[in-house]
Amino acid sequence: MSKKLFITGTGTDIGKTFVSGLILKKLRQNGVHSAYYKAAMSGNHRRPDGSLIPGDAMYVKEISGIEQPLEEMCPYVYEHAVSPHLASVLEGNPVSRDWVLEKFRVVCEKYEYVTMEGSGGILCPICFKQEKIWLQDIIKACGLSCLMVADAGLGTINNVGLTAFYMKKNNIPLKGIIFNHFQPENMLHEDNLKMCEYLTGTKVVACVKDGDTELDISTELLKSLYD
Repeated sequence: MSKKLFITGTGTDIGKTFVSGLILKKLRQNGVHSAYYKAAMSGNHRRPDGSLIPGDAMYVKEISGIEQPLEEMCPYVYEHAVSPHLASVLEGNPVSRDWVLEKFRVVCEKYEYVTMEGSGGILCPICFKQEKIWLQDIIKACGLSCLMVADAGLGTINNVGLTAFYMKKNNIPLKGIIFNHFQPENMLHEDNLKMCEYLTGTKVVACVKDGDTELDISTELLKSLYD
């Protein structure tokens, strides 16, 4: 049975995909048979033949070096750079919870460690017409604990706190926090780290600086975040 972890963030464009790539790279470099999965992916470009390129999945595959085929990584790919529920209104092909879970099950049967990345922040609507599916519904249905990615800068205490409190209210386990765009010796960033740990009762397990190509975390600690 595979071990699994969900990557959420305090908002969109916070660095979830970048951090996911570094996580999978770390696992691969240490001999872990690992895979990436994302239920729905918006804001993608088209190939010359008109098919959509799953951009986040391709980025993770390239940065991590994993051999997992792109077609396993994301069952729903949309062109418009909007929430998946709205993208499916514009383009068709609304998300089915059963299909997301089935494709996730297939990935889990093939790989030792599976990292699922969320869309946007923790409150992202995935589908709203045919089914009402929120991101938390996917997390719970897959039985996942979360790792939160947050910007290290101004405003992160509020963003991390609200995200953590929402997760706690909805019984979603938070295993750790990763700060992105972290600047060592920056007083604000260092204080944010301490305040977020105090506020949430959760450790900041790694800090990612701009330009980093490796995740500064031990393999043992990283693997312990997976259930």
